[in-house]
Amino acid sequence: MKHLTLTTALVAAMAMPAVAQDLRIALQSDADVLDPDQSRTFVGRIVYASLCDKLVDITPELEIIPQLATGWEVSEDGLSIAMDLREGVVFHDGTPFNAEAVAANIERSKTLEESRRKSELASITSTEVTGDYAITLNLAQPDATVMAQLADRAGMMVSPTAAAEAGADFGLNPVCSGPFSFGERVAQDRIVLERFPDYWNADAINFDSVTFLPIPDTTVRLANLQSGDIDMLERLAPTDLAQAEADPDINVVSAVSLGYQGITFNVGNGDNASGPWGSDKRLRQALSYAVDREAINQVVFEGAFAPGNQPFPPNSPWYDTSHPIEARDVEKAKALLAEAGYPDGIDLTVQVPNTTIPLALMQVVQAMAGEAGIRIEIVSKEFATLLADQSAGDYFASQIGWSGRVDPDGNIHQFTTTDGGINDSGFSHPDVDAALNAARTMPDMAARKAEYDKARAILIDEAPLVYLYHQSWITALDASIEGFTPYPDGMIRLEGVTKSE
Repeated sequence: MKHLTLTTALVAAMAMPAVAQDLRIALQSDADVLDPDQSRTFVGRIVYASLCDKLVDITPELEIIPQLATGWEVSEDGLSIAMDLREGVVFHDGTPFNAEAVAANIERSKTLEESRRKSELASITSTEVTGDYAITLNLAQPDATVMAQLADRAGMMVSPTAAAEAGADFGLNPVCSGPFSFGERVAQDRIVLERFPDYWNADAINFDSVTFLPIPDTTVRLANLQSGDIDMLERLAPTDLAQAEADPDINVVSAVSLGYQGITFNVGNGDNASGPWGSDKRLRQALSYAVDREAINQVVFEGAFAPGNQPFPPNSPWYDTSHPIEARDVEKAKALLAEAGYPDGIDLTVQVPNTTIPLALMQVVQAMAGEAGIRIEIVSKEFATLLADQSAGDYFASQIGWSGRVDPDGNIHQFTTTDGGINDSGFSHPDVDAALNAARTMPDMAARKAEYDKARAILIDEAPLVYLYHQSWITALDASIEGFTPYPDGMIRLEGVTKSE
């Protein structure tokens, strides 16, 4: 009888489902709208890495590799790209992924009124469906940037069915084809994704759900990791690095970023651009001379990052060495202010994300600028609010950065060309437009760099963006998490990642 009871219990236990595993990831801020065509936050892209597959992806070494597209060929004249697509893929609502779906996605990215991807895909004039799983992208001119754009939000595929039904409200209930489907969202609290059983690469996914938790305070994020309330956090603060590395229950990994951080000025985006800071480049130049970028790196980041004055870091092959990082020159800053008509100094309001590192950065910049006579008022805002105000032109200056892209075009074109998709500065200069548009058409690296250098000479002088530093993506994980690889784009890819009991 005892033997029968034991056997029955064993059979019952074997029949029970395994304990569901939820991966909890702390984000530095909340994501904005969850629509790849409309969104722009870095943390939103982290969510997309689990929610929305792309046509192509990258390796940690920045090689472009297949994802939903299995192969592609650029024509000899550079005016078309023929793509083969992955078969057997479905969107989270059951809509099949095929060439018609790709054509619908590209059309949406180019024509949706609210789309921020228009400038990224501007060279694509049309698509031609050549088979159920074959499509050709026709280009107005050769474009060396297209494949890199398709490795990011411009290449994220959403369900055409859901997109057509929801329109601009798609982000309230996003439907993609990634390893996890949308579960729920509570603003400023959590975004929950649930394992998608019909995912084409389901064997590589080892979690039943993933929950993203916005926790702006870096110290609180680390405390939550140490207490076991989260499994992973993105962007560990350099000031917390020693503490995290000393904890045997935490692993720390990092990758050098492709992007930058700096201050964007409103020079042509609405009424606020008509003030002195938007209309006189000498004031913006003065602020650049007033700051000591190396001191910022040491004081705020304990030397973990790299000073910068361009959209590319100094070790990048795209960096313009004819414009090196200038040394701090308070007297030159004062002279520029006086030349502009402000010998007694001037006020500047800068909006800043309400998270630990940006606030610490701007407090140091505030002190440095003050020595030159620039009196900075710091206005702290939740990040999505800051972005919305910036897009609307409701700002004078904004401490903001960019996570970076594989192709250099992604770090500069959409920010500084007339009507660029993320040109919140409102900057417009025909010679910059000409140089950056020409660079897109050139397969030769040296020829492209010459065009970027032309644009940089103007942008250094006009200073619509004052660059400050280039960060590294530092990720801290519970020691039970295995198989995670850091990428230069800062994304959290969960294929092959596991959590031991």
